[in-house]
Parts: sequence; C-alpha cells; structure tokens
Amino acid sequence: MRSPIPDYLDEVLDACSSDRSGHVADYIPELASADPDVHALAISTVDGSVYDVGGRDHQFTIQSICKPFVYALAIDDIGLDRVLEAVGVEPSGEAFNEMSLEGGTGRPYNPMINAGAIASHQLVRTDVWEPDPASPSEEHRTEGVRRRVARVLGGLSAFAARDLDIDYDTADDEFASAHRNMAIAHMLRNHDIITNPPAEAVRGYIDVCSALVTVGDIALMAATLANSGTNPITGARVVSPTAARQTLSVMATCGMYDGSGRWLAQIGIPAKSGVSGGIIGVLPGQVGLASFSPRLDEVGNSVQGVQMFQRLSADMGLHLMSNEQPSNTAVRWIGTVDDTTMPATDDGTVGDGGDPGDAVLPDDGAPPMGLRTKVVLQGTLRFSGAERTLRAVVDAWESAELLEQIELNLARVDSISGAGVRMIRELVRRLERDDRQVVVVDPDRLLTD
Repeated sequence: MRSPIPDYLDEVLDACSSDRSGHVADYIPELASADPDVHALAISTVDGSVYDVGGRDHQFTIQSICKPFVYALAIDDIGLDRVLEAVGVEPSGEAFNEMSLEGGTGRPYNPMINAGAIASHQLVRTDVWEPDPASPSEEHRTEGVRRRVARVLGGLSAFAARDLDIDYDTADDEFASAHRNMAIAHMLRNHDIITNPPAEAVRGYIDVCSALVTVGDIALMAATLANSGTNPITGARVVSPTAARQTLSVMATCGMYDGSGRWLAQIGIPAKSGVSGGIIGVLPGQVGLASFSPRLDEVGNSVQGVQMFQRLSADMGLHLMSNEQPSNTAVRWIGTVDDTTMPATDDGTVGDGGDPGDAVLPDDGAPPMGLRTKVVLQGTLRFSGAERTLRAVVDAWESAELLEQIELNLARVDSISGAGVRMIRELVRRLERDDRQVVVVDPDRLLTD
C-alpha cells in the first residue's frame, strides 16, 4: 500500500501548474535561462520522513532562502546579543533590496532583506573552517571570504544532511552585476555595521546564495528549524533551540519581504522565498515545507509557490494561529491482538494484550473481532499526527505485519482536523481497496461529524 501523501502533493502541484503568470528573475543570466515550467513540492516531518514530487532532482541556487539559516548560524557563532547589535528584527515594509537602515541605530531592519543578510553573513566565524578547494581564484575572494563561505556552506550542508556545492558560474555572473548590493554594503560600512571591504562582503554573500539545492533539501532544512535546530534524519544538533526560535520569529514577520503581513494573515506559516523560485515554510514541532517554481510575482515570490502554500495551509490546517494543538504521539500503539483470548481486568475493562497502558472500555463501540491488527490513536490529530498514522500502517504493510482484519481505534482521540479526517478516510479506503477488512472504532463520531 502506498501512502496517500505523495498523491496529494501531486494533486496540489497539478492544480497550481496552470497559472503561468509572472516571470523568471532576469537580472542574473543563469536565472534568466531557467526552465520556467519546472516545479516541485516537498514536505519533511520532524521525525525524518521526506515526501517530494515533481522535479524532485532539479537543482537550483538557494538564493535568499539561505538568509534564515545564515542568521541562525551567526547567532550560535557570536551570541544573540551581539547579532542584535548589528541587525534588527522589525519588518521593513520595503523591497528586499531597498537601501535603507533603521533610524537611530543605523542597523538593517531585519536579516531577511539584503542589507541584513549581508550583515549577518559577516558575523559568522572564520577561524575554524578550511576554504572550499573548489572555490576559484578571484580578486575579492580572499582567504577570509573563503573561510567564511566554508563555514556557512558547512552549516547549510548540516541542515540538508548532505554536502552541498556552490555554482560558482552563477555566483560570478551575479557578482558582476551586483551594483545595488555593493551600494548596500558601502552603506553598511559607512555606518560601521560591517568592517570588511564592501566588495569582500558582497562576494561572500553571493557565493553562499549560489549553493545548489533540491526541493527536498530545503524542506529538510526547514524541518531542522521546526525541530528546534536538530536535523530529523542525522540527529545532529545544527543550531541551538534559541537560534531556531529567534530565526522562526523573524521569518514569521519578515520572510516574505513587503508581502509578509499578507502572507502571515492568509497562509500563517513562517516562510522565506528566493528569487530562483523556491519557498520554504516551517511549522514548529511539525513539518518543513518547500516549493519550487521559477516564475515570480511583483514582489519576488514564486507565483505557483504562493498558491501551493495557500492550498497546503487551507487543506491541512497549518495556519500558525490555529488553536488546534498537534499530538506528537498520535499512534499510541500498533500491534496484533486477539480479544477472544484476553482476560478481563479487575476494573471490568478488557486489556488488548499488547499495550499495558491501553484498556478498551466495553462501551467504546469495538465489536469482537478475534485476531487482528489494532491501531490505537490518541490526542489531537492534525496533519502531522495523521501522517504518523499513515506511516505506521504503511510500515506494517511493507513488513508483512498487517493482518487481514484491522481495527482503527479513535476512542482516545480528543479531536481531529479537517486534514486529519481526509487522511484517515483515505487510509481506510486504500486498505479496503487492498482487500483488508477495516473496523473503525469512533465512539465520538469524529470522522463523520
């Protein structure tokens, strides 16, 4: 049996593919030549499952999506207080490349616009990492610049759970026309926000923006932030919980440039976009989301990507301000039971023979079924909890542990979101299609009301 999640993502991808408005970024030759019809979508859970569809193997430069990760690395390298001295946290309400600084302090408004990102990049350490041997020689790519880039590239690779490479051809093309970023760097140098020569600051920042990623990479990177800085696949601590929390806070209000307020109100997912066409979103404690489609709207966000996130947020109940709390242990127990051999307990309940903490009350609606696979769910089921349920059943199927008779028991479930209802119903449909007999124990009628 196949999980319905990839099929759902394919459906979202297809539904959003008809909008061909917008245009690819044309001020960088490598981006101007991008295939506008390539698109992809991915979800990564905080316990390490990655679902990716569409152009899953297509590599693109990370561009501004690197900004939150560089910010988090800088916080851990020199401390939050020192970072806040150089970079603010307020929405600018202006374009990502606006030449403006915060009144009174001279700081960039936040790390998600170019001025703040260039400043953040200059804050990471250079005394540990060896320069990337693939980095070509160039006047402004000094030893210090190469060490700083190596530090950031190593951090991005840890977020992605694989070694990333830099597309130096794209980096050189972008640097050759980086006049506005150079002006921003001179402005930062004039206010003593950065101390290195402006050309070196821009050179290093652009090299990092040219790291190559896939949609699955950035979904996992987002899930690492959702998992308080620990990579869900490797288990490695990439950044501290403090750095992850601070980064997500700024992403929520500043990550989508001058469309950030509208994004937060309508979609409600802390996010960051890049001009190559990628968008990441983070639901703390739940999932990392990522989309890719190169056509951009007037503020520099992917047209189809925004639509994909609107659909995901609405269908899966992912708005940050939702009052439904997810359960991190949605599957209380799954195993083989036989109620024809179960002894009654002292309090009149019947134990399931496998989970000492579970007791099914006689009035919970469960009929005698004999030998079966029993799946006991609990708590509040939103997308993340329903996904864990699907995965547990698919794993049991693939390991040949799923019997012909299956009991799906919702007696301990407090509530279930609309997305959870659809996912559980689809699970039952697919099991029955594959000749399994399914009895759903749902005393509170959560799947029907």
